[in-house]
Amino acid sequence: HFFAALLHYINFKGRVFTFEMALCMRPSVRGLCKTLLFTGVRPLSTAGPSSRIPDFFKLTPAERQKKVVELVKLPSSDIQALNGGIDATKGDTLIENVIGTFALPLGVATNFMVNGREVLIPMVTEEPSIVAGCSFMAKLARDGGGFQTSSTEPEMIGQLQILDLDNLAVAKLKILEAKARILEAVNKIDPIIVKAGGGARELEVREFASSPVGPFLVCHLIYNTCDAMGANAINTACEKIQPMIEEITGGRVHLRILSNLADRRLARARCTVPLKSLAFKSFTGEQVRDGIIEAWAFAAVDPYRAATHNKGIMNGIDSVVIATGNDWRAIEAGAHAYAARSGLYTSLTTWGKDKAGNLVGSIELPMAIGIVGGSTKHHPTAQACLKLMGIRNARELGEIMAAVGLAQNLAAIRALATEGIQRGHMSLHAKKFKS
Repeated sequence: HFFAALLHYINFKGRVFTFEMALCMRPSVRGLCKTLLFTGVRPLSTAGPSSRIPDFFKLTPAERQKKVVELVKLPSSDIQALNGGIDATKGDTLIENVIGTFALPLGVATNFMVNGREVLIPMVTEEPSIVAGCSFMAKLARDGGGFQTSSTEPEMIGQLQILDLDNLAVAKLKILEAKARILEAVNKIDPIIVKAGGGARELEVREFASSPVGPFLVCHLIYNTCDAMGANAINTACEKIQPMIEEITGGRVHLRILSNLADRRLARARCTVPLKSLAFKSFTGEQVRDGIIEAWAFAAVDPYRAATHNKGIMNGIDSVVIATGNDWRAIEAGAHAYAARSGLYTSLTTWGKDKAGNLVGSIELPMAIGIVGGSTKHHPTAQACLKLMGIRNARELGEIMAAVGLAQNLAAIRALATEGIQRGHMSLHAKKFKS
């Protein structure tokens, strides 16, 4: 039973299928599979069709689309979605006062291997060189085994601001004493997400003894949102428990809202680029490697440089966020706040060398994204892009986005450290203006 279930866990849809299989297992086996599911072990997968497509950039847009569709076997309905997505009528269901739609190019970055899996990356952007830069850096990274990624559980933070308290310390203790009761009340609000494995996880209280309006407490509701971004679930929960918090503390709950600094929901990626893969033209591998590390060191200590450095990272990440219908503004806010968590705004990436002299890089940042609900659910192009990548859960999507951010960062600082940004980046700009 165990090996049959494990085989299905590896080759099918991971979490959902394993729960179904678990119904016919012995208790000890069920426990082991539950451990596999919730301790961060990622489902293994075969490599699939290669994302290494030589001369892909030389094809026409129609030829590229045909090639991608054949590789990932997209159904006809999703093919149509790649050619526009929504009209004004559909757009009118998403936002207010719609008068039309605004189109942006949808490109595909090639060469990505993430945790041993071949992935084609859909990217929506108007900026030249982003797709090309990511594709080329992914090609270099695959020489060292591609990108290795990981992530934490999809836990978001809901905040409740509690004012008009006589004693902060006493009010804090009262909340903590009632924690179990509060969490139980939260989990009754949305039984569907609780059944899916999510819901309230923890309650934390922070004291602010001094502020422009005097002292107050902030209660943090830690909530596992599963495959959703989770803003609606968290905001609803915070509003529902307002009367309970006021009764417990004797204070007044004012703001009840999620935090976009999702520092409990992190995505990480790392890669190794062999020294020989870095050499090009008159530049040796050592020169390129050391130049990249020196460029990163600049961003590590200087906020003025770090702002541009991290903007380059987000060039890549935002393109995938938009392609999948997620909230790029939330991702930007969380990333930049996380970059300043030490009190100094600094680089989101780290670059160095291993014992063999190869270039090694890593990235870690909040990744509050979803694959259910919101625009992701209602925008047909977003759905097609998720299928194009073969996404199975939100954590996997966040990890791929982190890998894209690392690749884009490598592309930018490699150019800066060698030929300069103008040669490649601006030549592609010139191509745009000539057309």
